[in-house]
Parts: sequence; structure tokens; C-alpha cells
Amino acid sequence: MTYIIAEPCIDIKDLSCVDVCPVDCIHVFERILIIDPEECIDCGACEPECPVEAIFPEDALPDKWNAFVEINYAFPDAAKINPLVDKYAEENDVHNEPLE
Repeated sequence: MTYIIAEPCIDIKDLSCVDVCPVDCIHVFERILIIDPEECIDCGACEPECPVEAIFPEDALPDKWNAFVEINYAFPDAAKINPLVDKYAEENDVHNEPLE
């Protein structure tokens, strides 16, 4: 099991979760942060730090965000991740405003 970053992170890219990750497994892509499922040690330190509540244990991910399993497991391939995020955001009319 790993942690999955879902829709609320799109276009937010707050790095609070990155700062607390003890193994540096959270990476920045064009519109979202992704957790490397091979590096993640399932410590859960990132989850409470996310200001938009976008991080979930994979087995607790809300069904409405199941598409993010594929997106997260496409790591490290930006050529797959970025188009998948763009497609999801367009199909679901996602317009998250960056945090200040």
C-alpha cells in the first residue's frame, strides 16, 4: 500500500507534505504532486500536513478519485502523468485556486 494524492492537489502544489516526508518520495509535476509508490514507506506523515486534504492511504481513497491510482502509479513518467492529470481536470471541470 502507498499513499495517493488526489484531485484537491491539482494546481495547488503546496509543498507542506514534501517538507515532512522522511524519504523524499513526493515529487512535483506540472499540475500535481505525486508520491513514488516504490519509495513511500507508508509512514503517513504527509497526510495531516496537506492543507487541502488531498492525500489518502490507497485503501481509503474515495471512489470518486479512483483515477488517481493510475495517475500516481504512472510515476516517474511525466509523459504519462501530465496528460492524465490534464484529461481528468478537463473532464471533471477542476479549477482549484492556488493557496496563498
